[in-house]
Amino acid sequence: MNLKPGVGKTTSAVWLAHALHESGMSPLLVDGDPAASALRWSELANGFPFPVIALPVGDVHRRVNDFLGNRQAVVLDAPQLEDHPRIARSIMRYAGEWIVPVTPAPIELDRMAPIRGEMADVQSLRAEPARAAVLLNRTNRPDATRTGPDADAREALTEGGFEVLDTQIARLDLYSQSFGNPVQAKGSAYMDFAEELIKRQEAA
Repeated sequence: MNLKPGVGKTTSAVWLAHALHESGMSPLLVDGDPAASALRWSELANGFPFPVIALPVGDVHRRVNDFLGNRQAVVLDAPQLEDHPRIARSIMRYAGEWIVPVTPAPIELDRMAPIRGEMADVQSLRAEPARAAVLLNRTNRPDATRTGPDADAREALTEGGFEVLDTQIARLDLYSQSFGNPVQAKGSAYMDFAEELIKRQEAA
């Protein structure tokens, strides 16, 4: 989830769902964006190896379980909060983990304060608090470093009270040009992302 479009929410959701599938889990991918980008991606790729459902409605949190079956994980692609707040907040009410993709650029970091406010508002509606973390996306280097803009962004986010995942997603055509194509997550940073999320779930 994020306030605005174009930050890599759909790319992250689709690649994560594939990584979970390749890890031996059986995910459900829920496309909550009225633009239906994840669903369209699946159609162009001749289908994903797991179900994708479009659910761009304001009561997602009440309806997702109707589609679960024996699925072991649900990945929800939320629309931008600034344009579709009711849908995005409903997804946040359901999801146990909120992931915020953020590019390590000053303009993106400046938008994080209102996101924190949205998180606090939705947490108050939940029976149990959700975990929340930032995924550094489109980074300059594939791995975390001690210096450079990626490290500066990680430090600024941490100082701002956000938990930042160890995994980060480098700026690569492999990800940015993947829309509409079949996805193979093995060996990619998204496998590391999936493994980190699984460990967080087990720890919780």
